[in-house]
Formats: sequence, C-alpha cells, structure tokens
Amino acid sequence: MEAYKAAFIDFMMDCNVLKFGDFVTKSGRNTPFFVNTGFYRTGGQLRKLGAYYAEAIHDKYGLDFDVLFGPAYKGIPLSVATTMAIDEKYGKEIRYCSNRKEVKDHGDTGILLGSPIRDGDKVVIIEDVTTAGTSIQETLPILQAQGAVDVIGLVVSVDRMERGQGTKSALAEIEERYGIRTTAIVTMAEVIEHLYNKPYKGNIIIDDELKASIDAYYEQYGVK
Repeated sequence: MEAYKAAFIDFMMDCNVLKFGDFVTKSGRNTPFFVNTGFYRTGGQLRKLGAYYAEAIHDKYGLDFDVLFGPAYKGIPLSVATTMAIDEKYGKEIRYCSNRKEVKDHGDTGILLGSPIRDGDKVVIIEDVTTAGTSIQETLPILQAQGAVDVIGLVVSVDRMERGQGTKSALAEIEERYGIRTTAIVTMAEVIEHLYNKPYKGNIIIDDELKASIDAYYEQYGVK
C-alpha cells in the first residue's frame, strides 16, 4: 500500500470521519462502518484532505482537465480544498464548481457556484463516498445542462467496495453505465488491511469480532 494511503486511513481515524459500529447508509443498508466527511471541520483538516484527494486525482487522471465539480453540499468544500491543493502540489490551475440546491434568481444567478462550465470543458466530479451510485444520477444532468462537457472521472475518498443497483460495485456500475472512470483515495480492503489486528494509537480497532461483522456485511452486499 502506498504511504499516502496508510496516512490517509490514520487521518480519517484522527478526524473521527471513519467510524465502526452500527449505522444505516443513505441507501438504507445497515453497515458496521461509516464514512462521514462532515467531521472534517478545521482549516488544517481540509488542507490535508485536499492534498490526499489531489494525489489520488493526479495518480488516476493526471492534470489534463479543467473543472473539479463538487455536488452540494459536502462536495463544495471538497472541490475548493482540492483545487487549492492541486495548485500548491502541482502548480496547475483547476477551476472549482458546485451546484446550488435551489436556483438563484438575483445577483449571481443560476444553479452553479464558483466557475461557470463551458462547452468543451473536461470535468472531474469529487464526492465523499458512493454506496449505491444514486448521487451520480442527480449530478450528471446538472453538468450536461451546462453544455457539451466531457465528464472524465469521479473521485471519492473511500471505495466501500459493495454492490450498487445490481451485482457489480457501485463504482463499476458508474463506469459501465456512464462511461466515467472512477477512483478512490483508499478502498475498504485497504482500510481493513491497515487496521485489522494492528494497533492504532495503542488500540486494536478492527478485532476478530468486528472483522466477522464486516465479512458478514460483504457477504450480503459485496460484489458477487
């Protein structure tokens, strides 16, 4: 595992973003683990998060794109922090853009925040985590309504590695259905590899009992 991936897992734990217990996902699944990027709450945390996203984007797509689009609401700070990190780490100016939940009809009108999206723009979408691939169905029409854009990728913080609407993973379904390449900073397999029966600040986070719960979850919702 690359060093930045292991560091990112510890970073999620430090920020209380990666949790283990009993949770319900947006898609209604009971899950023993949960990722909530809403717990990144300081400038320093967002700066580090943007740097991790920037590295994952650079590794997968390079820097030959124009706009980083973060769907409202959580995608707004992600797009801002990551475009800043791309500029700092790689010296490349990428425009950031997000959507409003309601169209604004006065002042800075329209549905978009940040940069306009123009015909011919290459766009990467940035999100926190995708479980069943439902959010992309809301995001793509917004982008396509702006003009002839080329959505080249979707990046998330954690690939939960579970089925979407069918038998394939949510990210694999997005690739197949929409022709969009996908990537994540880390996968849950990498999280488990890093934490299973290994100490984090002196404690074992994923012990045999929790590992059994995770395995049972993937038996039900994992890719077949």
